[in-house]
Amino acid sequence: MRWGVKDVVGQRIGFVIRAASGKERISDLCREFQISRPTGYLWLGRYRAGGESLAAVKEQSRRPRTSPKRTVTSIEQQVIRIREQEGWGAKAIQHVLGRDQGIFVGRMTVHRILERHGLIREENRHEPAVKRFQREKPNELWQMDFKGQFPMGEGQCYPLSVLDDHSRYLIGLQALDGPKAEGVHETLVDCFISHGVPDAMLMDHGTPWWSTSNGHGLTWLSVKLLKQGIHLYYSGIRHPQTQGKVEKFHDTLRRAIEHRNRWHEELTGWRHEFSDYRHVYNDQRPHEALKMDTPAQHYRTGERRYQPGGQTWNYPPGAVLRKLNTQGQLYCGRYLFVSEALAGETVRLHELNNKIVVSYRHMLVREIDKATGQSIPLVLPADPSMRTVGVVENQQN
Repeated sequence: MRWGVKDVVGQRIGFVIRAASGKERISDLCREFQISRPTGYLWLGRYRAGGESLAAVKEQSRRPRTSPKRTVTSIEQQVIRIREQEGWGAKAIQHVLGRDQGIFVGRMTVHRILERHGLIREENRHEPAVKRFQREKPNELWQMDFKGQFPMGEGQCYPLSVLDDHSRYLIGLQALDGPKAEGVHETLVDCFISHGVPDAMLMDHGTPWWSTSNGHGLTWLSVKLLKQGIHLYYSGIRHPQTQGKVEKFHDTLRRAIEHRNRWHEELTGWRHEFSDYRHVYNDQRPHEALKMDTPAQHYRTGERRYQPGGQTWNYPPGAVLRKLNTQGQLYCGRYLFVSEALAGETVRLHELNNKIVVSYRHMLVREIDKATGQSIPLVLPADPSMRTVGVVENQQN
């Protein structure tokens, strides 16, 4: 599979759409999707128990080295200098002393030096161990989010972070005057030009990239990303741990800014500050999740180039296609809402029982109940094996 660990939700939806049609044997589909028959029936059962809605198929919730002697004064001073300059913890300081100065001391020795001088933050005393997951290669997935605001004159600075999931490389760190789609788009275009276009991006349900009104889902910004061939993933609502890497980075950024104690009255000042910190974070600061390497040692620029007009896209032969009207509606005996952001765009239709599943390019975007007209946004990667299992009648362009 392309991801190493295949997108589970997309796999389930592709399986359920074909299994629910009744045109293929469950056992044959289970072999094709490389799942057991009990698993296949479990997914199909969830779909049926959830009122034959695809939304029901989604995942359910679930060495010290010590020295008894006091460290020599010169080494102790170096430890204190790095701590006061960068605010790093004992493990990072230990690594940098060995890497840059050939001074090799134990991590607990560095920790005790910091403790003796009152340089240990209480919040760092009992940090829990965590199990980390990451993509296999750079640019397979970028995580994007806004950090909480920093004060700025009479307004606020909104830091926008874009982080590579594999290498933790900070692709972009931009100071904006608000969470507006225009500023995000401009920042992303700069990132794409400098670092290439990623395979996928992970975001929360923030307004620049998710329309919160009436559960619309896509925005014009997210459609721009789709046109670059980017798969979109959205974290669970009120589950920031889904974006653990960028959330962890924001905590690191907060501590660094507080340690530097340099506050700016204008965006220009914050942008210079973030540019300087981005260099420190990517090229100097050792990262524990990378075995004390820097992110720059694990990152490389992507091969996919940014296309200002969007990448070309062709639906497979035989696909049922319809063009949405200027309000983003689909006509099926009556007008059914799909997405304002897709007004005038051509979408693909799949009919399943009394539901219409709408996809745009490589993403499922909406599920519509033909009887009631009610619909829900999906915004999930479409499984390539998903076939058209019916033809939607009474269509108009």
